[in-house]
Amino acid sequence: MGVQMRTKTEETAEPLIENNNKDGVEEPLKPQPPQKREILWATAIYLTTWHVLAVICTILYWKNVKVATILWSLLVGFIGQFGVTAGVHRCYSHRAYKAKYPLQIILLACYSVAGQYRVTDWVHDHRLHHKFSDTDGDPHNAKRGLFFSHIGWLMQRGHPEVFRRSKTIDMTDIDNNPLVQFHTKYYWFFKITFCFVLPVLVPIFFWNESWMEAIGISGVLRFVIFTNMTFSINSLAHFWGTKPYDTRIRPVQNMALAILTTGEGWHNYHHAFPWDYRAEEYGGNFTNPTTIVLDFFKKIGWAYDCKTPSADLVRQTATKHGDGSWSEVPVEECK
Repeated sequence: MGVQMRTKTEETAEPLIENNNKDGVEEPLKPQPPQKREILWATAIYLTTWHVLAVICTILYWKNVKVATILWSLLVGFIGQFGVTAGVHRCYSHRAYKAKYPLQIILLACYSVAGQYRVTDWVHDHRLHHKFSDTDGDPHNAKRGLFFSHIGWLMQRGHPEVFRRSKTIDMTDIDNNPLVQFHTKYYWFFKITFCFVLPVLVPIFFWNESWMEAIGISGVLRFVIFTNMTFSINSLAHFWGTKPYDTRIRPVQNMALAILTTGEGWHNYHHAFPWDYRAEEYGGNFTNPTTIVLDFFKKIGWAYDCKTPSADLVRQTATKHGDGSWSEVPVEECK
């Protein structure tokens, strides 16, 4: 929740390996004895405080908050979520498509609304997650439990393998992106302004919402709920669902999460084909509005080089490694 967990790592020339296979890794990960969990108390208290405040705000202000403020909070939440799904995730982490400067500005502005940690840290951790998914080298290794993969990993010092494997992550593209570096330099300004100040002030000045209701609902509660939606992909999407594409990996398909996260819940597919800009086989639909918006930017030329696997590759992967729940999708629906 906006916590800085990673120190800047050494960059290498090694190409990014986005799937959870270990191909190209010189030293295989070896099982290690359980590590002593060193709690980062400042972070643990910070995250706990946000959640306690969210509960208090719900109890105190939900009855009197205006409907317009609730709708505004949802809108702000989904704008921030678009910055996560289309921005730091599909564009910057996986390079599943390229964005021209106007779209990058929109993505970074939307990501600022989400109020999560620096783009450089988010991308680094996510690339590490895919390269060493559900192993000790994964920052939020789901094998360590639901709570750990959801939020607990932020509350304790990372496994030694996480820090060791950090050196294999190539961040050259991010370090050389002037817009990302500008956003990183003024991170706190963008976060405070777009995530907290503007979302709170709009209800107050446009429809005369009270200060406490605006802060409690549009500020605190909205921030906590939508941040947990992002966290749920690291946790819930690695526990409950189907595996139509690859049973060898832990991530699953979960429609409920796909709806809540605007298209990120098709996680078994995403880990099988992490470079697909759609993050699912079916493309843009009501469970994947992120792709619908990206397709709009694709039409006007702001999003380009949008990568997708061939229908044959998807079929072969699902037939060979899936759990049997996959069914043929018409080619026109995959576009």
